[in-house]
Amino acid sequence: MSPVRMSPTEPLKRQGTIHPDASESFRVWVKIGLLSFGGPAGQIALMHRIVVEEKRWLSEEKYLHALNYCMLLPGPEAQQLATYIGWLLHGWRGGLIAGLLFVLPGFLVILALSIAYATLHQSVWLAALFFGMKAAVLAIVADACWRIGRRALKTPLHISVAVVSFIALFFFNVPFPAVVLAAGVIGFLLANPTRSRSDEIKGASTENEAHRLWPRQLLQALVWTVIWQAPFAFLLIFAPQGAYSDIFAFYSKMALVTFGGAYAVLSYVAQMAVEHYHWLKPGEMLDGLALAETTPGPLVLVLSFTGFLAAFRDAGALPPLAAGVVGAFITAWATFVPSFIWILAGAPYVERLRSRPALSAALSMITAAVVGVILNLAVWFALHVLFADLQSWSPVFAGGWLHVPLPQWESLNLPALVLTAVASILIFGFRRGVLTVLGLCALAGLVFQAVLGAQI
Repeated sequence: MSPVRMSPTEPLKRQGTIHPDASESFRVWVKIGLLSFGGPAGQIALMHRIVVEEKRWLSEEKYLHALNYCMLLPGPEAQQLATYIGWLLHGWRGGLIAGLLFVLPGFLVILALSIAYATLHQSVWLAALFFGMKAAVLAIVADACWRIGRRALKTPLHISVAVVSFIALFFFNVPFPAVVLAAGVIGFLLANPTRSRSDEIKGASTENEAHRLWPRQLLQALVWTVIWQAPFAFLLIFAPQGAYSDIFAFYSKMALVTFGGAYAVLSYVAQMAVEHYHWLKPGEMLDGLALAETTPGPLVLVLSFTGFLAAFRDAGALPPLAAGVVGAFITAWATFVPSFIWILAGAPYVERLRSRPALSAALSMITAAVVGVILNLAVWFALHVLFADLQSWSPVFAGGWLHVPLPQWESLNLPALVLTAVASILIFGFRRGVLTVLGLCALAGLVFQAVLGAQI
């Protein structure tokens, strides 16, 4: 049988999976956008559960390959993964729709909460609603760690890389890029160099095909870069007063250097927003993070909260609320549009070169490291959901390199523990879907709020 020819910019077809039509994909991405709570770990878990386990749109191998690439990029890796999956299914239009729908519901929610925060500072019932959802997300993340880990950790070396990655991130605060790069180097160096003649011919063919892609992909990257930076020129000309240009410039820079996920960059953003630009007051960044933790979409949507407050307080010629909306929008634009550049311009190369043994081995080790990353986020999330107070213990012999986060057991949140246990039973014991578990836990959060009041 002759090989199937395909356009070099069309996504590769999948074997043993189900290809959805555009309308079904749209509905599912709306669902994912509305349910993507819990930061990157929870969102990666949600997409894995729906796209791989329930819908069977992608194989496990394809999903992990896409995840590996996205984990190497700056910016919100979960949105980039959604964009990559959308591209695999329906080309650049699918990637654009998936990436936008992944962000849009959360952006609208964080915008509404930012308006409420700036004007009312009251949202008790909403906090109770999302209190229950956070417990559900904790169980969803644990489920994702188990599902991905049992497939990705194929050898003792993979398990070792996952464990060392978790220890490096959780106890030693090693920068995330360093962990991923080290895992990739280990895989590359230990790759089996032996290839059959057919493998060599196939590898040369895919590499030649990838080289032929560069003019079109370079043009795509340039077009998206112009789209990304177009608001900056507009702001300089038509909105010279207020904080708008500074907001857009600052977050455009952050989009290029935000390696390591949301948690790695938020401390730097908080320092700059509070101490350098004076956009926020001390403590308000934590309020924004709390809002972002309990809303769908990427965790870095908290940056839209900071952009809202910055423009709200330095509105120039606009009314404060209108200025805040503009500030939130340009912050989101500067932060998320670059993701389309990395995926729509880079994914075709990655897909063509994935058959190279050295690259496959490197990505395989990165996958193992990603298991450690998800475990790190799951434990971090569990500590902050279940305990009100934590302390960092650094033993003298470690010279300040080792930091062990210890929970204050007297600050244990019993309602959160109960809801987490219930969510875990529903997911692991009864295999209930994400929507069911989130809905039941959200309802339970409202009940706890009514019964216990501020104690939750």
